[in-house]
Amino acid sequence: MTSRAVDRRATAASEELSTVDGLAQLSFLIHGTLERRAAERELSIIQTRLLGVLRDRKPTMNELAKVLMLDKSSISGLVDRAERRDLVVRVPSDADRRAVLVALTDRGRALVSDVAARFGADVSSLLDRLPASDRATLSRLVSRLLVAHAADRGIDLFAPTTTG
Repeated sequence: MTSRAVDRRATAASEELSTVDGLAQLSFLIHGTLERRAAERELSIIQTRLLGVLRDRKPTMNELAKVLMLDKSSISGLVDRAERRDLVVRVPSDADRRAVLVALTDRGRALVSDVAARFGADVSSLLDRLPASDRATLSRLVSRLLVAHAADRGIDLFAPTTTG
C-alpha cells in the first residue's frame, strides 16, 4: 500500500478515533517523545517540566508547586536535585524577603534549550502531516484549553518573566 493510500485511509471519517481516545493516544505519543529526548540528557520528565517552566520566569517555590501540581516537599527535593546538577539556583526575592525564587543557571538554560529544540523538531515532524490550516486550528484550540485550565487553577501562563 502506498503512503498516499495509507494517509487517505487514516483520515477516513469511519476510522476516526473518539475525542477521548485520540487525545489519550496523542498524549502518550507526545509524552513518550519528550521522555526520550529528556533521557538523552539524563533528565526525568518532572525535571524537564521544571526546567521548561523556568525558561521564561523566576517563580517562587509555592508558584512552582502550583504550576507543576506537586506538594511543597516534592518541589523542594526536585529543586535540590536540580541545584546539585547546577541547573537551577535559588535567589532571594526583592519583593518578599521570606520568598525564594528559582532561576535557571546558564547550564540549565543550555540543557533545556537543547531538549526543547530536539523535542520541537520531533513534534514539528509529526505535525507536518497536517495541512497548515489544520496546524493553526490545532494550535489555537490547544492554547484555549490550556489557558482556561491554568486560569481555573489561578495560574497566568503569560505572567511576567519574574515574580520577585
